[in-house]
Amino acid sequence: MSEIIVSTPVHTRVEQLFLKHNLSKKTVVLFDENTKELFGREILTALKNQGFTFVELVVPARETSKSFRTAYRLYGNLIEADVDRSWNLLAVGGGVVGDLGGYIAASYYRGIPIVQLPTTLLAMTDSSIGGKVAINHPLGKNLIGFFHMPELVLIDPSYLKSLPEREVYAGMAEVVKYGFIADMEFLRYIEKHFDDIVAIKDPYVSEAVRKSASIKANIVEQDFKEQSGLRATLNFGHTFAHGFEKLADYRHIRHGEAVAVGMICALHLSHKLEKISQDELQRGLAVLNKFKFRRGLVQKRFKDIPAETILESMLSDKKKVDKQLRYVLLEGLGKAYLHPEPLDDGIVIEAIEKAKKSC
Repeated sequence: MSEIIVSTPVHTRVEQLFLKHNLSKKTVVLFDENTKELFGREILTALKNQGFTFVELVVPARETSKSFRTAYRLYGNLIEADVDRSWNLLAVGGGVVGDLGGYIAASYYRGIPIVQLPTTLLAMTDSSIGGKVAINHPLGKNLIGFFHMPELVLIDPSYLKSLPEREVYAGMAEVVKYGFIADMEFLRYIEKHFDDIVAIKDPYVSEAVRKSASIKANIVEQDFKEQSGLRATLNFGHTFAHGFEKLADYRHIRHGEAVAVGMICALHLSHKLEKISQDELQRGLAVLNKFKFRRGLVQKRFKDIPAETILESMLSDKKKVDKQLRYVLLEGLGKAYLHPEPLDDGIVIEAIEKAKKSC
């Protein structure tokens, strides 16, 4: 299992941590345009001072960077720089850079080590952990990828201070998810300190990051390749979310925003199947109603779309099996499960309609 380091500052410890894990001091550093501007000088100067040889790569800061076209260009950059299998790759950024960097590392020279240095709340608590790396296809998100576990995950919560409010709330969706699926005590902590966490106040945000990362790492360790169904519980709300993202062309709604709305739908579906009580439903909705969305986003990207259209979009989800969608639901707050049987479309549509009325 990857070692997860939560430390401020973390970039000053890279040499020590790489040596501990027998990682070469020859590294490809992948940024997006935003992380290069915000953290590039600081990180590259630290690597230079610690005796690293490095190649710097930069991609546009958008979801469309997770593509064959971008990957092909980066392969060319690596070949031209004489990068071989003795190197490793350090991915500095959010989910796009982490996924793309992991995909490149998993496939270049049939695999070189990947180290994740996430800079967003969503990446720190979810996408950088667990080794699922992928690129997108026009017909679906994350359809092409690998299981390629990072050697290290280096988390510096101070980087979160650079995030716009929208990105903080997008990441907070994954934090809340862990409380819903695995830890009632953590959910109570979130309820009590929600405003402190989204305000990036310590010790609250660091504790939320540590706890979220720990929960995910524990689940992944038990079910790395989703064979028992346990890891699938990490997808609570995501089947709905991927439908929203596809309808928005993967551009007009953040992944975390889609997950937050998806969890509202999943709560209603859990209630409709009598897996959670009315009180649990209302308690879960109360947490999700704390989220702030860009004006008009929920209306345009959810409420105005017919439920049947949302369901049709969801059917492109890579997590369907034998053309059947798999739903992660709750059987109580703090306890998720993968529903074993296909669900009638009518029940799902009713849950979506109820969710529209509650947000």
